[in-house]
Amino acid sequence: MRTFIPGRELSRRLYEEAVAPIIGRHAPALRYAAALVGPGSEVLGYDTERSTDHGWGARLQLFLAPDVLPEWRSRLLDVIAAELPPTIAGYPTHFRESIAEPGTLIADLPERSAELTGPVRHLISIQTVAAFLDDRLGIRETGSLDAAAWLTMAEQRLLEVTAGRVFRDDLGDLTRARADLARYPDDVWRYRMAAGWKRIAQREAFIGRCGEVGDDLGSQLVALDLIRDVVRLAFLLERRYAPYGKWLGMAFARLPLSDELTPHLDAARVARDWREREAGVVRAVHILAERHNTLGLTPPLSTEPRSYFGRPFQVLFAERFTRALMASITDPALRVLPDLGGIDQFVDSTDALESGALRDWLRQGLRSEDRG
Repeated sequence: MRTFIPGRELSRRLYEEAVAPIIGRHAPALRYAAALVGPGSEVLGYDTERSTDHGWGARLQLFLAPDVLPEWRSRLLDVIAAELPPTIAGYPTHFRESIAEPGTLIADLPERSAELTGPVRHLISIQTVAAFLDDRLGIRETGSLDAAAWLTMAEQRLLEVTAGRVFRDDLGDLTRARADLARYPDDVWRYRMAAGWKRIAQREAFIGRCGEVGDDLGSQLVALDLIRDVVRLAFLLERRYAPYGKWLGMAFARLPLSDELTPHLDAARVARDWREREAGVVRAVHILAERHNTLGLTPPLSTEPRSYFGRPFQVLFAERFTRALMASITDPALRVLPDLGGIDQFVDSTDALESGALRDWLRQGLRSEDRG
């Protein structure tokens, strides 16, 4: 039985054992980058044997300079197809279209790949760094991005570009772009955190309010929404990008803050009484507030819970953190905006977040807002 090899390691072996020698034979002086970046669980390092059933396999991206792309792209794709071995580490390099899901490529069976006599239908793409950035983020360079660009790039997309592995980068363009995008600029970071605190403030009293009137399901739903907001705010406080829903919990477990937060979030999730549920969320928000103060971004704020306008519900009045963070921002383009945050803080539709047209429309709207 074949031993599972994580996709990032398989991609490295594909490059080093097959693709690099092919390029070395046909274009020894060519300067290029080779990497595994973009969408895919293997880019984030979360792939397992289960991932291999579709959209996974021995693949990578090559990046060329714009002035040599027209000359070399087709030539390289052809020689790679002609000379690529049928398997790498026991995994096929030839892909076929899925019968069950037309349009999706799946790795061929190893025995069929071994018998292949024609060109390999591989998953090695060749493009410029600018074209890759445009496809994933709607930008073509990273050196002078404005607030509108940053706020309309979803965290998952930024993670796709900055995670993965780079195996070679002669020109340095890919490495520079990844470094430029590795974290939010200071004011954008503060603004997104302000929006995260605002989301908590809008619902922190409702676990108890729903519970008080006997709506336990409503109380649970509010608590679960708040737990998700706590998790996403934890990523921001650690200055790391959060992945989309499928991998959010796994990535959260690797955050330094998760050890402190998880017991309280777990208690809130399983509580059968609204008071216990509220207590778990409040303790988690208290931890975030303590972390906020250690960052020194604003004057220290009280982190102790208190009664909500005399009602028997405990809250931190989280909007205090929103106001303090907004007051600390110097970029006028951000100071005039409502406390919505980035696109994935107020849009929760996968189709919408994947829409380049919507992203560009919002980006233009934010720039119009800045111009007044």
